[in-house]
Amino acid sequence: MNGSDADKRAVVLLSGGLDSTTVLAIAKSAGYELFALSVDYGQRNRTEIECAAATARHWQVREHKRISIDLRTFGGSSLTSDAPVEKSRPESAIGASIPNTYVPARNTLLLAYALAWAEVIRAGHIFIGVNAVDTSGYPDCRPEFIAAFSTLANLATKMTTELRQRIVIHAPLQQMSKAEIIRTGTRLGVDYALTSSCYDPLPGGSPCGCCDACLLRQRGFEQADLTDPLDYPARES
Repeated sequence: MNGSDADKRAVVLLSGGLDSTTVLAIAKSAGYELFALSVDYGQRNRTEIECAAATARHWQVREHKRISIDLRTFGGSSLTSDAPVEKSRPESAIGASIPNTYVPARNTLLLAYALAWAEVIRAGHIFIGVNAVDTSGYPDCRPEFIAAFSTLANLATKMTTELRQRIVIHAPLQQMSKAEIIRTGTRLGVDYALTSSCYDPLPGGSPCGCCDACLLRQRGFEQADLTDPLDYPARES
């Protein structure tokens, strides 16, 4: 495979959520040959793993890999332990500090796995759906982190050192509001009914409606003047 072939291939980290699905659509619209990677890290939301598979089929990616690691071994997050997920936080609190849903080193690990696969298949591009605007305040979603990992990726592989093929880390949603993300995905034909954003779904997979992820998603659809296709439980008045 030559360098021009590598420039056409992209590994897309696909969680099954709203953001990563939009990123997949963006990469598809840009003409990349798509290799979707989903990581089952022991997260509380098992529905998103099923959503990732459905989304990969819907967009007819070249290959979809699902790998399993067990971050529940370490815990440190309400998503990988039995600690309760923070709910119904006021809008002013979301993003003001790092919540207990932060999973230590998650994006570092996800990008490392994506980098490994990219090197094997000679893909010159990696896409990730991190966002630094409408976010819960995770430190591994910041532009500085993506820039640092990009430097690492281009120092640490045979592909980049011996074969002189640069790897580009794309984070196209990083400076978008949730409403802008949803408008972009809608324009590209994303079916958000296939996605799951909730940190703590109800039995059966329905969103809880009051975790940070649900609140940010609902606000995004409202600000985009669009209807979220997911059903949320009725709130008590």
